[in-house]
Amino acid sequence: MLPPVVSAPCLTIRKRASRLIPLDDYVDQAALTPAHASRIRAAIRDRRNIVIAGGTGSGKTTLANAIIAEMVCLAPEDRLVILEDTAEIRCSAQNSVALHTSDSVDMARLLKSTMRLRPDRIIVGEVRDGAALTLLKAWNTGHPGGVTTIHANTAISALRRLEQLAAEVSQTPMQEVIGEAVDLVVSIGRTPEGRRVREVIHVEACRDGQYQIETSSEKETQDAI
Repeated sequence: MLPPVVSAPCLTIRKRASRLIPLDDYVDQAALTPAHASRIRAAIRDRRNIVIAGGTGSGKTTLANAIIAEMVCLAPEDRLVILEDTAEIRCSAQNSVALHTSDSVDMARLLKSTMRLRPDRIIVGEVRDGAALTLLKAWNTGHPGGVTTIHANTAISALRRLEQLAAEVSQTPMQEVIGEAVDLVVSIGRTPEGRRVREVIHVEACRDGQYQIETSSEKETQDAI
């Protein structure tokens, strides 16, 4: 940033991870419990849609890369279509296509074009505007098993954030669409001990404005919102 926005030039450098960190390393470093890792792998295998929530610098993209690596391992023949504003996603799949936004092409337009690319899984680096609704609809119309990240402090607040983004274009929160499209929400954050996955919740549905969720530590479904 340059004056007059700031008193003196200010530069922030975001350094990408030097290597892809696999899920097993998250478990070894106590950043992810074995139960959470098993639940994430099961979601990938069963073609569930995963939303990774966290604040700035919490490690959302790094975790997304780990999950994508598991996708490639568990379903190597799947065609992955990756959409980003800035190239941060790493994907070793042989059958993949990476698209990037530009000044003239926004995320919503990319998502609409994605349908012509015959994707098996749709991956969006980060949803931050009304394009979230287009992604949810794509996940709901024969393209399950995708991943995206979103800025939110908790798993529940990630669902509320999706409502806000959907309302930017639909004027309504679209809770039923979210309940149908989102299967797993993984919340990651920074702690004094390092980055940690705080919670993993399974979204079963949304009924009467309430999300029916199940946490990895609780077998009984509960009303979360």
